[in-house]
Amino acid sequence: MQTIKLKKKAYLLEGYSIVGPLEGKGPLKDYFDYILKDDTLKESSFEKSERKLLQDIVIEAINKSGLKISDIDFFFGGDLLNQIVSSSYTARELNLPFIGLYSACATMAEALALSALFIDCGLCNNVVAATCTHFSSAERQYRFPLEFANQRPPTAQWTITGGGASIISNIKSKIRINAVTFGKVIDYGISDINNMGAAMAPAACDTIKAHLSNMKKKVSDYDLILTGDLGKLGSEILIDLMEHEKIIMGKNYADCGCMIFDKTMRVFMGGSGAGCSASVLNSYVLYKMKKGDFKRVLLVSTGALMSTTTSQQGETIPGIAHAVELVYEPENTKNSVAKSKQKKDV
Repeated sequence: MQTIKLKKKAYLLEGYSIVGPLEGKGPLKDYFDYILKDDTLKESSFEKSERKLLQDIVIEAINKSGLKISDIDFFFGGDLLNQIVSSSYTARELNLPFIGLYSACATMAEALALSALFIDCGLCNNVVAATCTHFSSAERQYRFPLEFANQRPPTAQWTITGGGASIISNIKSKIRINAVTFGKVIDYGISDINNMGAAMAPAACDTIKAHLSNMKKKVSDYDLILTGDLGKLGSEILIDLMEHEKIIMGKNYADCGCMIFDKTMRVFMGGSGAGCSASVLNSYVLYKMKKGDFKRVLLVSTGALMSTTTSQQGETIPGIAHAVELVYEPENTKNSVAKSKQKKDV
């Protein structure tokens, strides 16, 4: 079975998000922890900028949680650059045991799911799950250098500059990870690299359907079902696919790629990138769950598993989607970190 229900031991203790200047002008601008004024971060290349961005996100998430780097047992992370170098180099600087992951833009949910399972099984106490993307580094790798100034088709999405980190812990907080569903690789034969939403939507449909069936739940049982970065077109395709499965996605469905930008920002079908769901989860969603506005959330990060080589060889684009179910537990104490440390000291 694709879905694993946890034993009530893994909690989302805290999260931190950073986004670029353009993302910081969008509808969610008031929820991000930090908005960059300069997306180069004073580095000599965009790849180094992305690396510095992820390092800052992880460090600030740990600081915000009240823990220290020495309290973190594992770092689960990944990104879109070749051989996930942003995450690997971040792990080098932090000197943390590193488990590198790659599910393209679905990496955040994969990292959360595996982190929660490690905690729930009693293998460790505190884990950081993180990922990010940078518009300029992704453009250079997957499409064209910025200097080329190529014209984008209407189906294209905009890789966001930004990301997020979550601290997953056995220390009780108001947000518990209740269940995770690992997706299957689904390929409907899409080969257009400028139509990621269409390539990923079938995988999102398959994972959501499996999660609802395995958990014996309905769409209406969730305050929010949030896909990663299908964008406007991909979200419409998902709604149609789910309707074909006799599952109606209601007003509680949203997509991170549609939320992070608005219609005036000329980003075509919306945002994309591994940092898309990571930044929205660790800002807007986290804020709403802490307040109790959302009691049950299903995060379904989506990824297109192509590479520059396969695209040039005319291969189709396989999609993947992983799901993480978060529940609000208001009875858990606000001072759980301090109490846990006190207990440990005693």
